[in-house]
Amino acid sequence: MPKVTDLVKRLVVGRALRSTELHGQLLPKRVALPVFASDALSSVAYAPQEILVILSIAGVAAYNFSPWVAVGVVVIMLTVVASYRQNVHAYPSGGGDYEVATVNLGANAGLTVASALLVDYVLTVAVSVANGVDYVGATIPFVATHKPLVAIVIVVVLTMMNLRGIRESGILFAIPVYLFMASVVGMILWGVFRLGVLGDELRAPTAGFDVVPEEVDLAGFAMAFLILRAFASGCAALTGVEAISNGVPAFRKPKSRNAATTLLLMGVVAVSMFSGIIFLGLKAGVTVAEPAHVAGGLLRPDGTAVGPNYYQEPIISQVASAVFGPGTVLFILVSAVTALILFLAANTAFNGFPVLGSILAQDRYLPRQLHTRGDRLAFSNGIIILAAGAALLIWAFDADVSKLLNLYIVGVFVSFTLSQTGMVRHWTRLLRTEADAKVRFEMMRSRVINGFGGVMTGIVLIVVLVTKFTHGAYIVCIAMPVLFLMMKGIRHHYDAVAAELAAPEDDVDASMLPARNHAIVLVSKIHKPTLRALAYARATRPSTLEAVSVGVDPVESQKLQEEWDRRGIPVTLKILDSPYREITRPILDYVKSLRRRSPRDVVTVYIPEYVVGRWWEHLLHNQSALRLKANLLFKPGVMVTSVPWQLQSADRVIGRAEAAAPGSARRAYGSPPGRSDGQPKA
Repeated sequence: MPKVTDLVKRLVVGRALRSTELHGQLLPKRVALPVFASDALSSVAYAPQEILVILSIAGVAAYNFSPWVAVGVVVIMLTVVASYRQNVHAYPSGGGDYEVATVNLGANAGLTVASALLVDYVLTVAVSVANGVDYVGATIPFVATHKPLVAIVIVVVLTMMNLRGIRESGILFAIPVYLFMASVVGMILWGVFRLGVLGDELRAPTAGFDVVPEEVDLAGFAMAFLILRAFASGCAALTGVEAISNGVPAFRKPKSRNAATTLLLMGVVAVSMFSGIIFLGLKAGVTVAEPAHVAGGLLRPDGTAVGPNYYQEPIISQVASAVFGPGTVLFILVSAVTALILFLAANTAFNGFPVLGSILAQDRYLPRQLHTRGDRLAFSNGIIILAAGAALLIWAFDADVSKLLNLYIVGVFVSFTLSQTGMVRHWTRLLRTEADAKVRFEMMRSRVINGFGGVMTGIVLIVVLVTKFTHGAYIVCIAMPVLFLMMKGIRHHYDAVAAELAAPEDDVDASMLPARNHAIVLVSKIHKPTLRALAYARATRPSTLEAVSVGVDPVESQKLQEEWDRRGIPVTLKILDSPYREITRPILDYVKSLRRRSPRDVVTVYIPEYVVGRWWEHLLHNQSALRLKANLLFKPGVMVTSVPWQLQSADRVIGRAEAAAPGSARRAYGSPPGRSDGQPKA
């Protein structure tokens, strides 16, 4: 079995890498861009559409506000990119927002950021994969009718790819990401050329459609609230920006400079694509509505409702249809790579979540298993936990992008705001001790950038909370405090354990020096494992040694005692009475009685165990031993020692012939040569 499982693992994950090969997993900028920026770049597939969807509540006429909403989103995006370029230079260790907030605002602020980011990373995977399934479902009916199942399968595939290591997964993802960038930018340039130079008219498949407004005659505060809600939805385009600051250690040297350059490239490309899609979408007459409102509220040019079977094409597909023509090769290419990039956008979270989890585990806020790297030098445990959380969300929300988006971006703007506030304090602290005028100027410039970023992201956070709270954001507002308290509890546990286990250098704990060692060998019958355990126990030279058996059947107990005496085994056999046919309880009571008589003494219990090779054999052996060990481990002053006896099935599994090497003969420790039964000399 171990060989089979190891073979499967190698096929899925790849060969194990040595720790010294970690430097070979570092990423150049050309690979780091698709690895860390795929989330931010892919957001142009749904952020522009969400702006129009929210505005459609007031009817198509409200689309006139979309350019201003888009300008607001672009300003925030550029501000955040500029701010995070300061972060990667100041804190290149990979802690990102968590480290910035912890160092400058305190542990509670850092944990708040960490809980926000962990929740948001899970949502990133769920939203990206669910939206990608929407694009595929436009052409494959099976996918459209089985969205949650297909989405979960995609999450599993992404998980296996990331378990192979960051560099290998980055190379796999680079081509699709660059193809997406080239196709979307090419579509925008060709569309602008057709409009501005050729004078062509672009016409989307929904051009001329109308929307029956859910709210009519909106004005004043109501309209302003709707515009703010559209702005909050459009700010989904900012998700993923923070991933680069969390992934600085994965870059090649100089790490900070390469990370800052990658961040700038990502910002320029994302802003260009976002602005271009909004512009061409409005010029082409794209019309979209909320999914729940489509069937009765979206009207064709002739005034008829589209009906319940209508499939609402995503905005990129409609723009591609207007620019290249429906059904053309380029139209299909744009739609296909958009679906693919949405799947791969989840990779940003697969790189950010495990690294953050590792840092939190190192700080004892999460289980320490998250800190260790797997066979491929990736944080495998974090990757698996992220995948499980995303799959659970996809299943719970039926892979509905609109529902998932209402939970989205709350966490990321919490981290944005606290991070930028922390950076302001960082620069203020450094300015108190810096005397060089040039350096002070650069610090003050950075502080202004981070301060402006903190104010802007704080305003957006308030807008997001106000406009999205009743639409699902309240779930995140509950999940974050729960995660915060859980991490505090884990830290409290680790601190308490460390304090309890601390060994003073100038003092020796008397409890670590037992007066005597009472050894007990558990006996069920006289066979080779029992004789080996007896011989091993004698070799340790305990203060006292006795064999203990539980008398469930008086006849069997009598036979055991007679055979024991006949063999002349030089260890006293004690048979414990068990009128209720229990095995575990009499042994525990006997051990307790020894401890009560001599509290400073140690009781060592030797348990003979079979080592088997087949999975089903584990169910047939050692169950009593497992129960005993589980109970004895909670008894103070009691040591438990397993004495293994390998059966032939275990030999076959490890590929070892019986008695193939000197010293491998099956005899008990300490038995003399020539004695095949392993019985110790009297």
